[in-house]
Amino acid sequence: MNEIISAFEAEIGHEVRVSYGSSGRFYAQINNGAPFDVFFSADQEKPALLDAQNALASNRFTYAIGALALWSKSPGLPLEQAELLRQGNFNKLSMANPRLAPYGIAALEVLTSLGLEESTRDKWVQGESITQAFQFVDSENADLGFVALSQIMQDGVSSEGSVWLIPPELYKPIKQDAVLLARGEGNQGAMDFLNYVQSERVKMIIQSYGYQVE
Repeated sequence: MNEIISAFEAEIGHEVRVSYGSSGRFYAQINNGAPFDVFFSADQEKPALLDAQNALASNRFTYAIGALALWSKSPGLPLEQAELLRQGNFNKLSMANPRLAPYGIAALEVLTSLGLEESTRDKWVQGESITQAFQFVDSENADLGFVALSQIMQDGVSSEGSVWLIPPELYKPIKQDAVLLARGEGNQGAMDFLNYVQSERVKMIIQSYGYQVE
């Protein structure tokens, strides 16, 4: 998003002010009148649930399809096929809170699909958002964790350490929607930004971080 905003401001000229956090918390804030013009969620559900007082449904679109990865900063770990998760030879497993973050729901679906939900539960450390889940691993407060592929990949190259790209059949597709909020109606900058995000240039930026686009 920072890269997209920089390109937009340089090319189009509007200034964008952005706030980052969990989709669930922003959903609640928007329903309580928070002064946002545009909502980029990490799922489809929350933008779709916003009523006509809060969002202009006709402007909703999928801007990215996320991918989940199991990641550790330590190189050479047997993450592939959940081998390390099955062995249990680790201290803490980071994941986003499924009650607040779509990537947390996906992580829980993976563990359930693998039959590892109960055996790993006492090692979970949950972040409010996928950003916090990543930070737990990045700071090495957790040995490994479920992160968004976009957090550990840029220009097709993954970060240091050990990575397992989770097979997509283990969790439901993480389709991520954006919507123009009712407060943003008539805000030309907000509308221009949503149009810009749907441009081919931005789709290429999004794909460079490991997302798919429609």
